Amino acid sequence: MTDTSSEKLIHAAETFLGKGETTLSAEERRVLEQAIGKKALSVDTSTVFDDKSTFGQRLADGVASFGGSWTFLSIFGAVLVAWVGGNLLLTQLAPDPYPFIFLNLLLSMLAAVQAPVIMMSQNRQSAKDRLVTAHDYECNLKAEIEIMALHDKVDQMRNDDLKQLIAKQQEQIELLMRLVQARAGEAARPESK
Repeated sequence: MTDTSSEKLIHAAETFLGKGETTLSAEERRVLEQAIGKKALSVDTSTVFDDKSTFGQRLADGVASFGGSWTFLSIFGAVLVAWVGGNLLLTQLAPDPYPFIFLNLLLSMLAAVQAPVIMMSQNRQSAKDRLVTAHDYECNLKAEIEIMALHDKVDQMRNDDLKQLIAKQQEQIELLMRLVQARAGEAARPESK
């Protein structure tokens, strides 16, 4: 960072955030630098988050997504009905007769595997939500800083306009005073004759 941009950062921190440069958080510093450099802060946090995902994380998201869908429930229900129906129809030759002990074992194993996978996906979603929230905070902070900067610019423009208006009025008053004095001088001359 150059001296001028460092000075701008210090000025912006004091003006807009009421903080010294050393007390800025990393997010605040990044936002101020973006605002000073007139750079965009927006990014697609979903893409950034997904780009950092490992294969296992993407797999967990896929399993959780499929496991919580109507497609899964429909297929799972059809398989259960077919399993139970097939075993009831085969009676003595059934591979898993009533009370379906093998089916219970399969369902227990499915639940034992599926629950942690869904929890991993929920943890990742929570982390993604935190990233989105942090980015929203940065965007909101930058927007507030930009609005305050615009207010400062408008106030400065108004002050400059007022100074120019007062200067013009002063010139006009001086011109009027000279005209009045000139008229008064002309009016005084004929009376002296």
